[in-house]
Amino acid sequence: MVVCPFCGAPETERLDLDGRRFLVFRCMFSPQVDPTWNDTVLAQHLAQDYGSDGGAYFHRNCDRLHLYVTKGAAARELGAPAEPAPES
Repeated sequence: MVVCPFCGAPETERLDLDGRRFLVFRCMFSPQVDPTWNDTVLAQHLAQDYGSDGGAYFHRNCDRLHLYVTKGAAARELGAPAEPAPES
């Protein structure tokens, strides 16, 4: 079992879907990882790829979510026009 690189929450589950593995932590952080990695490699990967740059990781995800909701498919589902109005 590995722990969240951000808050130290324990892993609660491993989900294997279509050849991909997702780790689920109590804090709900759920990274996709290689299903062949053992716990030692997983811990190294989490510390290296997320732990040292946690703020930037969350910032990138927030930016992606913001674009999806304001300009992507979710925006259209919420009633936004398909094309932005021309600037006047």
